[in-house]
Amino acid sequence: MSRRRSAATIEKQYPNSTVIDVTSRAAQPWVQLSPFYPHGGIPVPGSPGTFGQSVEGIWQALKVFETSDVDLSKLDVTSMKGLKRTTRRYGRVLGHRYGSTGQVLLPYGPARRRIYLPAYRWVLEHRVKDLLDELAELSRRADVVLLDYETNLDVDDLSRPLSHAGLVRLHLEDRWPAEPPDVPADPE
Repeated sequence: MSRRRSAATIEKQYPNSTVIDVTSRAAQPWVQLSPFYPHGGIPVPGSPGTFGQSVEGIWQALKVFETSDVDLSKLDVTSMKGLKRTTRRYGRVLGHRYGSTGQVLLPYGPARRRIYLPAYRWVLEHRVKDLLDELAELSRRADVVLLDYETNLDVDDLSRPLSHAGLVRLHLEDRWPAEPPDVPADPE
């Protein structure tokens, strides 16, 4: 559910539920489910041996604009601030580079599936398994409502940003989006 909703609205829609904020503004330990959280050591898809501090840092680092290529300094950001790279500053987004030095430029949809999803899934499986176990236990006792700024659960709906809270849910329900076909190799 949207974090922008009032507590009263959430309580009315989901009475007696456990409400957990999983945004970058959440309290510990749940903030660790935010893609902005600097877990460190997250493999950068398409870049063997290269790691990022956060999923959002990886996503922003590999973004390519009209006036700016990748910005690998975003891989090292640990403050959860200063990660975003915007069209206002750099012009139209051309895509995401598959790998820190790769030549393949992925459009938004394939980039979401080949970069964002694998990086976030890696975090879920390697950095926050204890939190996922706790969420599963909580959900056995009562409904759990995860708060996020975005509520889009459809990976293929490119008109809206994807909800990482939705990805947590899909992971817990063992319904993670299917892997796409391989990305074409870099030209020789």
